[in-house]
Amino acid sequence: MTDFLTQLISKGGLLAILLTMSAESGGIPISSEIVVPLGGYLAGKGVLSFAGVVVAATLGNLIGSLIAFGLTRRYGTIAVLRYGRRLGLHQGHLDVAERFFARFGLAAVFLGRLLPVVRTYISFPAGLSRMGAGPFSLMTVLGALPWNLALAYAGLKLGQHYQLVEQYLRPFVVPLAVLALALLVGFYLYGRRREIPSVPRQ
Repeated sequence: MTDFLTQLISKGGLLAILLTMSAESGGIPISSEIVVPLGGYLAGKGVLSFAGVVVAATLGNLIGSLIAFGLTRRYGTIAVLRYGRRLGLHQGHLDVAERFFARFGLAAVFLGRLLPVVRTYISFPAGLSRMGAGPFSLMTVLGALPWNLALAYAGLKLGQHYQLVEQYLRPFVVPLAVLALALLVGFYLYGRRREIPSVPRQ
């Protein structure tokens, strides 16, 4: 996959970056940790524009995310329940997810965009939660932009060793995902406690 992406981006330039990042955000596991640093490396050689790399990657993230978000929002509940019942998934589980995103959806989308692996799939629960497309798009861009900027800059500085970015990030993927999940659950539980009215003593 790495060799294929390298050839694709080297030949396709900004359009290839846009398309691959659209695919990644649409649920296809393509590594942005390879694509965007390669774009930064090519920008350092004068082949591509650095700003163009960041914009193309971010725009691709937005396009792919909106496709996944829209499809899941339109068909997701039916599809998830149809196949998920075999695994014990019921409407009640989806109701919990919807309430969770109703309360912390924007934070979940923003943090998800900053996490490898998680960023590929965050649009699906957001679509199930039926959050607004406008706020979803805003949080997607705000989360994807600094991520792509950091990856492109790392590729620019590392030069021909741009592939080291993925190796350096790999050990942090699971800890970061766990930390983000813990924060979201903590906020959720804190909010639930504040909602429970205190019972006056008799």
